[in-house]
Amino acid sequence: MEAIINFLSALSGFVWGPVMLVLLIGVGLYLTVSLKFFTITQMPKAFKGVFGGNKKGKGKGEISPFGALMTALAGTIGTGSIAGVATAIFWGGPGALFWMWVTALVGMTTKFCEILLSVYYRQKTPNGSFVGGSMYFIERGLGSKFKFLSVMFSIFCILACFGTGNMIQSNTIAESLKGSFSIPTEFTAIALFIIAAAVILGGVKRIGDFASKVVPFMAFLYIGISIIVFIMFYDKFFDVFALIVSDAFTGTAVQGGFAGSTVMLAIRYGMARGVFSNEAGLGTAPIAHAASTTDCAVNQAILGMLDTIITTIVVCSMTGFTIIITGLWTSPDQLNGATLAAAAYSYAIPYGDKLVALSLLFFAFTTILSWSLYGERSCIYLFGEKSVKIFRYIYVICVPVGAIAHLDVIWLISDCANALMAIPNLIGILLLSPVIFRLVDKYKKTGIVPSFDESEDMGHPHWKQVLHEHFSHDENR
Repeated sequence: MEAIINFLSALSGFVWGPVMLVLLIGVGLYLTVSLKFFTITQMPKAFKGVFGGNKKGKGKGEISPFGALMTALAGTIGTGSIAGVATAIFWGGPGALFWMWVTALVGMTTKFCEILLSVYYRQKTPNGSFVGGSMYFIERGLGSKFKFLSVMFSIFCILACFGTGNMIQSNTIAESLKGSFSIPTEFTAIALFIIAAAVILGGVKRIGDFASKVVPFMAFLYIGISIIVFIMFYDKFFDVFALIVSDAFTGTAVQGGFAGSTVMLAIRYGMARGVFSNEAGLGTAPIAHAASTTDCAVNQAILGMLDTIITTIVVCSMTGFTIIITGLWTSPDQLNGATLAAAAYSYAIPYGDKLVALSLLFFAFTTILSWSLYGERSCIYLFGEKSVKIFRYIYVICVPVGAIAHLDVIWLISDCANALMAIPNLIGILLLSPVIFRLVDKYKKTGIVPSFDESEDMGHPHWKQVLHEHFSHDENR
């Protein structure tokens, strides 16, 4: 067992190393520049889609465009928004938060592109489900020769869903409730099993409805708690902001019991935790968006790209500012992770640690629901719709198991699977980038881009042909 743990630790360190971070950020930069900052200019429209307009959608699908966004957010606003941010600041200093913001702005375009491809190349199953995601846009967009990438993505997604999306989340909930409220782990395991079964066994529509109601509530709860902290320390707010920006380029010297950091550590931990928090480039959220009742793939992608902004720039910043503004990031007690976040909120407001535990409960449980959808869609791709019921039952059973088990190996397997999902996803996005550019150009001219099966004038834009046309066009200019 020790040999397996050592191997998985080495593999995790490699796949989440500098090469992966450069690849994720590099792809985002390439797409952002190539699209001429289209995603930045569309942000007002994206926010309008959240707070107003038609939330039910006008096209075919299973859940509303708003419900798809909330389902995706349920998967990304998780323990990384609290524990992950605290870890980044502990090791990388306040400047790490700045680099998390950078990953969000760059990752926003990556997420836009993967959602666009997922909705455009989605397909309807015989049972009426609308399925999409990396596995579908890779095979349908690049052809059967690239199917091995789709299979790779699906396998890694299933592995990650049982670890990252299921057992690790239920374990986090159980430990948090036991530590903050003295609730027995066995009681938590049973309660999670009952509630998870009631939602997950109801299928994607029930998950979407649940997420549409719970996710806004949990986000506003956590943001509201954080705003109270900011009001209490309002005189330090702008100083903290200035510290975050300056520290991103100068680093932090060792002080007290703080581990110390340099600029490189700030960049490394900030980008790593930023990617972990918003999952841009991993290919998870597009699976949820593919089921939306939208009549335009680009519109859904514009709405869906807010995922990174809400998760990283809003929610993660709440945690980061609270930790820094209270000064506990330099605590000699060597607090880290969720413990550091809970201590910061408890220092600022009464029962702050319990409010953080309550937030973790919502964050982690909704993550369990979203990842069930991701794993289910991967099973449909690999084994057909007959596998759905079996998958759901196994997934639900794993929830209480995770709450009471020791998950050292599961953590390592999940970390590796998460990173390995990104490889086929990013390859697919890069090879299909000319198709993305073509679809965005069409959207600028006509205002609508239906799914591939519903498109009348696009035909099947074979990636090699579109790639040739794209670069020929650049040469003629």
